[in-house]
Amino acid sequence: MVIVRGEADLLSLLVAGLLTEACVSFPVLSALSGGLEVFVVGDTCGGLTPAGHDLALIRMQAAGAKLTSWLQILLEFQRDWTRHETYAGARQIVEEHGGGYGIGLTYARDMIQPSAK
Repeated sequence: MVIVRGEADLLSLLVAGLLTEACVSFPVLSALSGGLEVFVVGDTCGGLTPAGHDLALIRMQAAGAKLTSWLQILLEFQRDWTRHETYAGARQIVEEHGGGYGIGLTYARDMIQPSAK
């Protein structure tokens, strides 16, 4: 879990983990009842079965959790590709694990060259 301090000191909780049905959903439901904004990184969680995982996500979303993906979180933290201090690390993660989007970044890096003046 990661606690993110945002605007106006609103605390947001970012949660991922194994056993979506318990180890993820119990702290999420508790945090929601305590008034925190909670984001569940659904594609980084795992349940005993696909159905159990999906139902736990539905339960948390119904209680007010916001579902997201690992790529969405990475891109929100990166914001844009002009943030040089985190560019190389973020790009490497996306290229290695981001499917078609990662392939596109690799292509852009390797094939598209600015015109020489």
